[in-house]
Amino acid sequence: MNDSDPSNPSFSAQRRRVLLGMGAAGVALAGSSLSCPAMAAPAAQVTEAPSSDKTQDRHAFHGQHQSGIVTPRPASGMLVSFDVLASDRDDLERLFKTLNERIAFLMHGGPVAQVDPKLPPLDSGILGPVVTPDNLTITVSVGESLFDERFGLEAAKPKRLVRMVGFPNDALEPACCHGDLSLQFCSNTADTNIHALRDIVKNLPDLLLVRWKQEGSVPPQAPAKSGEPAQSARNFLGFRDGSANPDSNDQKAMQQIVWVQPGSDEPAWAAHGSYQAVRIIRNFVERWDRTPLQEQESIIGRIKASGAPMDGRQESQVPDYARDPHGKVTKLDAHIRLANPRTAQTQQNLILRRPFNYSNGVNKNGQLDMGLLFICYQADLEKGFIAVQTRLNGEPLEEYLKPTGGGYFFTLPGVNGEQDFIGRSLLDATRPTTTA
Repeated sequence: MNDSDPSNPSFSAQRRRVLLGMGAAGVALAGSSLSCPAMAAPAAQVTEAPSSDKTQDRHAFHGQHQSGIVTPRPASGMLVSFDVLASDRDDLERLFKTLNERIAFLMHGGPVAQVDPKLPPLDSGILGPVVTPDNLTITVSVGESLFDERFGLEAAKPKRLVRMVGFPNDALEPACCHGDLSLQFCSNTADTNIHALRDIVKNLPDLLLVRWKQEGSVPPQAPAKSGEPAQSARNFLGFRDGSANPDSNDQKAMQQIVWVQPGSDEPAWAAHGSYQAVRIIRNFVERWDRTPLQEQESIIGRIKASGAPMDGRQESQVPDYARDPHGKVTKLDAHIRLANPRTAQTQQNLILRRPFNYSNGVNKNGQLDMGLLFICYQADLEKGFIAVQTRLNGEPLEEYLKPTGGGYFFTLPGVNGEQDFIGRSLLDATRPTTTA
């Protein structure tokens, strides 16, 4: 008997099962089509803005020290150097007071006042009508050239503030070096930094002229697992950068390493400030990417995958050079060993690093122009960055990098309350004395 014959009883039973199954499936499908649109969020559009729950993050503007030094480093950074166009001390004071006003607003955020549409708007608008703080810090520092004869500041120059000179491996481009004043911008997003820069340029067109700028970024890391130390971000050489940085939450260590102390041999006004060293360091990434892994690790002195020292398993471990006096494990000219030999004498050379990766496009020869926007802070520039870099002169890593710009600056003390302003202590220390 043919199973497909409708008169066949087995066919009829099979048909009923199929129809019953289709009915059940139809009910399920119908229920699904009715319920899913109400339960599921609509699909995002291609031009929708990325979402973030961090736009209201903010740091305090007032304090003994400026923000942006020991505060945690966010994803985006930018260093901008300026020539000061002020013609006298009154103009210089107006410059500092305007900076103070704009930075305080930008770090806190808030609505932008509206003006007559026939006039230029007060704000670029790139963050919208309400400025979000977005974790922004703006750190103000001054260069050696500000202490020339223009403003009567010569006698108040920080003792160790000098004009940056080239080291043997440098190829410094004059257009990307030095400056009267530097502003370090750090925030969650590059647009927040650009918005802040444009605000300051707009409000100080007669007092500041951009000399050079360099933007940078830090790749976000996944949160550390419970009980494990946080990992440092990687630079464009693929190694973790910041592994041996001092603990920025250790206030005693920061007093020793970063902050100029009252009663030191620095001018009294400079207490609670810091020296800022900036270097734009190009990485020859094409050459580096063709270098064997074991040679890369030997040059740096760390295991690339984990960031651990050559004699360790975790990034946070401290290399034991005393057990390796001849450099059989960590070579004597490895970058980390030269930068910090970990002797009692070199403890005075510690610095606090705050670097960002940069990518500036492509050079005329078709090579990628990328590297490190190196920023560090210390209480003593000579014992800090200059001593460390001098030890690094001639290291094997020089084959893969070339410093092209930067400068030395002194980061001003913080702003103590509404009646104070950035740079006030410097101006007060150099006001001409008047006789009755």
